[in-house]
Amino acid sequence: MINITPIPAFSDNYLWLIENTQKNTHNSQDKNDAVIVDPGDAEPVLKVLQEKNLNLIAILITHHHWDHIDGIDDLLKYYNVPVYGPCSKRIPQISVTLKEGDEVALFDKALTFKVLEVPGHTDDHIAYVGDINQQPALFCGDTLFAAGCGRLFDGTHEQFYQSLHKLNSLPLDTQIYCTHEYTLANLAFAEAVEPNNKTIQERINNEQCKREKNQATLPTNLALERQTNPFLRYQEPAVSSSINQFWKSAWSSDIDLFTGLRRWKDKF
Repeated sequence: MINITPIPAFSDNYLWLIENTQKNTHNSQDKNDAVIVDPGDAEPVLKVLQEKNLNLIAILITHHHWDHIDGIDDLLKYYNVPVYGPCSKRIPQISVTLKEGDEVALFDKALTFKVLEVPGHTDDHIAYVGDINQQPALFCGDTLFAAGCGRLFDGTHEQFYQSLHKLNSLPLDTQIYCTHEYTLANLAFAEAVEPNNKTIQERINNEQCKREKNQATLPTNLALERQTNPFLRYQEPAVSSSINQFWKSAWSSDIDLFTGLRRWKDKF
């Protein structure tokens, strides 16, 4: 079995800790092995590793933004481990560079991630997809969010559109581990785009209950995102109509609709 734990950081980040509950017989410290994804801050990671008596064996990075990489150096002071990530001059700590189709084998091959290139939020963005406890899992950084997607920085709208199309092609039961607690804000925009979508309204109520209890709204899953995330629904008549009404346009192509939707969200 593999456990996945969100470690809160900053105001709204989640650093995902992946723990192999099967003890490593090669580990003389008698600790379970663990991997951290996008450690923007080392302090909470070190605290959890100590509390759970875990041995860090690898760091996975999705892109170069500071809140995803600034904890790498401090973690490497305590753990001599590989740092996996995109080929980027902006992440000098990367020791194993990855590209589309590469695989990352962890926990004596008990877990293998396939690498997807998903530029848009940044031009160096990658994601990791694999089966965890016999269920598809996606660690997608800031590309896809619950009910939303990341802002466009140094990628292009066409790249972002293609990246989301790639993620939208994954199995419906894929568990999505994105890295920010933006769900309620994203759902407010989703409701503005589709005010008559009852599934969005139900999700708002469900996610509000979680936040009132200080619970994470993540992970989400692709089936729910297809029902409530406008950035996966721009082909739906209600969504495309709202986009065109907002911009007083007559767009019909997927890329134009996506671009209009993303620019609308930037103003929201």
